[in-house]
Amino acid sequence: MKLVRPLDRYVFSEFMKIFLVTALGFPGLIVIIDLTDNLEKYLGRNLPQKDIALSYLYWIPESMFMVLPAAVLFATVFSIGTFTRYSEITAAKASGISFWRLVMPILLGAILAAGLDLGIGEVMPITSARRSKLLAEDKFRQGTQRFNFAHAAEFGRVYKVSTLNTDSGVMDGLQIERKGNGPDYPTYVLSARQAVFKRIGWALSDGQLAVIPDSSPVIVLQFSQMVDRKLTEKPADMLEKSRLPSEMRYAELTRFIESLERSGGNANVLRVERALKVAIPVTCIIIALFGAPLATSTQRGGTAYGVGISLATTVVFLMLIQMTKAVGGKGFMPPDLAAWIPSMIFGAIGLVLLARVRT
Repeated sequence: MKLVRPLDRYVFSEFMKIFLVTALGFPGLIVIIDLTDNLEKYLGRNLPQKDIALSYLYWIPESMFMVLPAAVLFATVFSIGTFTRYSEITAAKASGISFWRLVMPILLGAILAAGLDLGIGEVMPITSARRSKLLAEDKFRQGTQRFNFAHAAEFGRVYKVSTLNTDSGVMDGLQIERKGNGPDYPTYVLSARQAVFKRIGWALSDGQLAVIPDSSPVIVLQFSQMVDRKLTEKPADMLEKSRLPSEMRYAELTRFIESLERSGGNANVLRVERALKVAIPVTCIIIALFGAPLATSTQRGGTAYGVGISLATTVVFLMLIQMTKAVGGKGFMPPDLAAWIPSMIFGAIGLVLLARVRT
């Protein structure tokens, strides 16, 4: 018995055609809408047209990340809907092929889409940061002071600062944390009463360095003056707002959350964002299980019915994502659980629809 049949290749190819068109078409539409709204602002900054165009190229991964579940839904609904209208599903059943055996290639496509979305989620922070730099977002922030903030830096370090004044180049209440990964790379916490920006870098005063190995005792060193060579950010760089969750990879966001919580900060919103980095790609699989039985009824209204069902479901999905962020961010339920609410809802509806499908 052949594992892959000509029918499987046919179903998979029809699914992938619609998936690729939707996965690339939706981000293109989003780019056009955003460019129309913001082109005047970008030209007002005297940005080169080349940089503006390149910034939107870097924006594609971020826009695709949210769109891929919708692309899977569109591809599932339209491919199965077409098979239903032309009685291809009926013919397959008459040949002894069950509905779920018929749609197995679509489920495989959904799994591949989920893997692709996970990969995009890791590439997205790099492209988002480059886009922000091309659009000079940080150069147009106003003010010379910042209070009680955390700043995610390189080398897995997180800075917590009580007060920053860029005019005088002074930080008060500085704390630097770096999470280690073994005996040769231990966790440490560096704190200083004040840090002053000089030609040699930031000069820290009245502080201590606590080295926290995994097994041996904590080592604490006191100092009156020192220079941290890895603290290379200038005062203006520290004035920039912290990197957005979309600009941090999963591991980076995890380190930032842990450091923020150790300092007493509220990381609920960040926890939801981190969980969504996994929940949204997994939704590609759930949405295929949801859309496959739903699509068997699209013959009632043809293409218009399929478009309406897909768009309505996409809007509901995006609304649930926003509600998830609000509910989890406010602490009304565990943030990690809140991020999975959309998947749980679509999964439950999918199970009900599955029970009604004639196989």
